Formats: sequence, structure tokens, C-alpha cells
Amino acid sequence: MKKLLVLIMAVLIAGCGYHLRGAFDLPSGLKKVYLQGGSAQLREQFNKTLEGSSGQLVNSAGAANIRVRVFDNDIKQRGVSLSAGGRSNEFELYYRVEYELRDAANKVLVAREPLEIRREYFNDQQDIIAKDNEEGVIRNEIYQQAVRGILNRMRAVQETKSK
Repeated sequence: MKKLLVLIMAVLIAGCGYHLRGAFDLPSGLKKVYLQGGSAQLREQFNKTLEGSSGQLVNSAGAANIRVRVFDNDIKQRGVSLSAGGRSNEFELYYRVEYELRDAANKVLVAREPLEIRREYFNDQQDIIAKDNEEGVIRNEIYQQAVRGILNRMRAVQETKSK
């Protein structure tokens, strides 16, 4: 009876389109990606996202189906509003990455292109430690969003190229 219940649940979950959060359906031409440049955080997010999508971040350009070259990778923080005491109540994180995409033959698929992401968050002066943790989570989400944006661009280029 338990086996039947597990089988039914597996079929229902598979039928509703369930997939792991952040997982992509990568075409075969995007399974092996080489990342040149970029910060350690960006590289880590690329690796996690590709592993969760049955892809791989390879260590050499020769083993890759597609190459991502990062020229500029910068995250900045600025105060947006101040409290009556003169302390920042709200911050904005601004992330900018400039990249280009090349195929396995080193042909440029997408010339140097910027990707910008902005996030704002409230800074509660009474709970500083929790806000530091929140900022870390938001920074992580920004890197995830940047990787998803680059992967979506790669997929669009791949689909256009195959038509």
C-alpha cells in the first residue's frame, strides 16, 4: 500500500511540472559552460545553477560548448533614506556585470553586454545582526538573478542559432 501511495505521489508531482527551485531545462549545446573572469560569488552561483540543471561549469575553454567572458563585475551599496537620527533606514544594492558569449569555436554570439540588477531593503537599527544576514541573502539572490539572466540569454541565442 505504501509503495502504491509513493508511486501515485511521484506521478502527480511529475505531472504537475514540479522541478527544483532555480533549475533550468538546458539545451544540449549549453550543458558545458566555461566562465572566464567574474567574482567568486558569481562563479559559485554559476556552478550551483548548472549542477541543478544537469549542466557543468568546466575548467577549460576547450571542453566547453559555450564560453562566458566577464569583463566587469561590481556590486555597490548606497543609502536611500535616513532616519531622524541621521542613520540609513533603507539601502539599495546595485549589481552590474558586463559579459560576452562565445561558442566552442570562439565565435562571438553576443557582443559585450551589460546586465544590471537593483534591490532595496529596509535597515532596522534595532536589529543590526539580522539585517547583516538579510543583506547577505539579498546579495546571494542578486548573483542568482544575474546567472539566470545570462543563462536565459544563452538559451535565446541557442534557439535563434538553431532556427
